[in-house]
Amino acid sequence: MARAGKRPAEDGQLHLFAPPSSSDAPASRAQQVGPAPLRPDVESLAASLPETIRLGTSSWSFPGWEGLIYDRSAPQAQLSRKGLPLYSQHPLLRTVGVDRTYYRPMTAAQFADYATQVPETFRFLVKAHEYCTLAGFGDHPRYGTRRGQPNSLFLDSHYATQEVVGPFTDGLKDKAGPLLFQFSPQDHTSLAGPDSFVERLYQFLDRLPRGPVYAVELRNIALFTPEYVDALSAVGACHCLNGHPSMPTVREQAALVQPERSQALVIRWMQARHLSYQAAKQKYAPFNQIVDADPTSRAAIAELCLASSIRRQPSYVIVNNKAEGCAPLSIFQLAQQIGETKK
Repeated sequence: MARAGKRPAEDGQLHLFAPPSSSDAPASRAQQVGPAPLRPDVESLAASLPETIRLGTSSWSFPGWEGLIYDRSAPQAQLSRKGLPLYSQHPLLRTVGVDRTYYRPMTAAQFADYATQVPETFRFLVKAHEYCTLAGFGDHPRYGTRRGQPNSLFLDSHYATQEVVGPFTDGLKDKAGPLLFQFSPQDHTSLAGPDSFVERLYQFLDRLPRGPVYAVELRNIALFTPEYVDALSAVGACHCLNGHPSMPTVREQAALVQPERSQALVIRWMQARHLSYQAAKQKYAPFNQIVDADPTSRAAIAELCLASSIRRQPSYVIVNNKAEGCAPLSIFQLAQQIGETKK
């Protein structure tokens, strides 16, 4: 009998991974969640990928990934606390996006705890606290009395160094991947126009400690200019190629950015272009199957990753459930596409 709230798989998608064991009886569900069993071709596919390419998802705490990443269903809160070691055992998942840090910084001790749970070759892509990238606080309850007020910490390199970069590098050490500064859509007047933004961004990044891979993600097309790309190149930072409806396609962004100019290729495949965030969330839940396949984006990402691997340039690709419906299955198909492009 199908479990409540779980849609049946279409086209055998769940069976890209080994099906749950027949011994998965109700009594066994009281046991601790474990990793989903893998088919041999998944392991061989992972082994065939260039070691410079790291694929992963946005977070790891999705109950709908039963049979894909986890061997049984578990509450989201439990997976958030206990799922990272299981997630990191999957051979295709060698990085993960940490989004919680966008809303509240994590301490070095919290990052260090994450680091102890994953293999030595694993890397974390971490979002910087939103205070670094918001010119003003929007109309959201989480801002409390700051709602509607200017943000004095916007592009403040001292705050970023002390509260974001320091804990990130001290806690994760060699397992630190890119540190992402995401600029959500904002009123142009609060940014004083593209030229002013580029100058302030350059000064901000130039004052940060050397060492980490810094990546910048935009959600305002007007800010995505050749001058912006030149500023990132001048300080050794990367533009995060983001698959999001508010921006040009990943391929179009790459044409302007020229990823070979950067020390790493950073891609976040976030959201289907034809749906809003809430619409995608509602349509795709519980995120256990591909609903809206996007072969165009997948092909572009595969080509960029393969070109990056030829240059021996590290690649970090983070996939969200809202890109096609199920991030683990999107990654499986992306890995296959990279293999086919490689031939």
